[in-house]
Amino acid sequence: MLGMVSCFGIASSFAEQKKTDGKSAGVIALALYFIITPSIFTRGATPLEGMPYGFLGSRGLFIGIIIGLVTGQIFQWFINHNIQIKLPDAVPPAVSKSFSALIPGAVIITMFGAVYALFTWTGWGNVHELLLNLLSKPLGLLGDTLIGTLVAIFLNSAFWFVGIHGANIVNSVLSPIWLMNTDANRLLFKAGNLDLEHGGHIVAQPFIDNFVFMGGGGATLGLVLALAIILWRKRASKTLEMLAPVTITPGIFNINEPTMFGFPIVLNITLLIPFIIVPMVNAITTYTAMKLGWVPLCTGAVVPWTMPPIISGFLATNSIAASILQAINIIIDVLIYLPFLSTYNQQLKLTEAKNAEKEA
Repeated sequence: MLGMVSCFGIASSFAEQKKTDGKSAGVIALALYFIITPSIFTRGATPLEGMPYGFLGSRGLFIGIIIGLVTGQIFQWFINHNIQIKLPDAVPPAVSKSFSALIPGAVIITMFGAVYALFTWTGWGNVHELLLNLLSKPLGLLGDTLIGTLVAIFLNSAFWFVGIHGANIVNSVLSPIWLMNTDANRLLFKAGNLDLEHGGHIVAQPFIDNFVFMGGGGATLGLVLALAIILWRKRASKTLEMLAPVTITPGIFNINEPTMFGFPIVLNITLLIPFIIVPMVNAITTYTAMKLGWVPLCTGAVVPWTMPPIISGFLATNSIAASILQAINIIIDVLIYLPFLSTYNQQLKLTEAKNAEKEA
């Protein structure tokens, strides 16, 4: 349902940002989604019509994004230019808003109805398949290669550093590719042919969620475990002692907002280098291990991103070798983060000492 839900949500959010009725825009966008999605007909004693699930999910996400943005833009333009049916103030707001949506809704639906008619008349297939062919191939080169994955990781970390949720930005473009790779691996695994020779994919959604970003954006599980080491050695500043309880436990489950904004990592130059490098190292080691056949490819099982490492590796690949790889990556991550965190810890100690002198 990912494509369909995204279509409604994007149109609704866009319209609300422009101070118009988001629910009406979302309903219109949803209607457009069903208009341009091809139907399935079965002929027999009782003819039946249905809709393929494939286009409602990740394969329809590109179209859902486009419809949501186009609908939100056109809808708000009509409303903000007062091209609408206006009812007296005595009419309940819910009824008034539904009438206001009639003119922009009719125009938008007519436009997309013409698009559907054009594709039907010309025999081009449907707009979903056309857009997938136009976008998925170039995006697939970025989303299905090590270099492309490293670029995506860098962008994710760069956005997070300035306080923007990196995954929300990067994944909106690449998640459809990763999800399609995941589904392709699932079909190959089901057929018993899951390997690179039969078209298996190394880079898939579980690869990103469970092997690259262990601990969340920046693979900060290594950071919180490095913090645990500093605490164990009893060398932590008071600030890090207070942060430990709210960062270590969530970090094990890949929840790192307390780490991002508690340390903080956002706008923290001292921790920027490992924050970028660590997930890249995870990607390189995991890609290499799968490429060489040391670790099996992800089987297509979509493991929840909150599943702790070691367990998630086994569930994603059906192999203990993946769990061992995750353990090795975690050790490497801790070793990379530890010297930078030690430096940051010393900075905090100096700041705390200066504050104590001022108070004295």
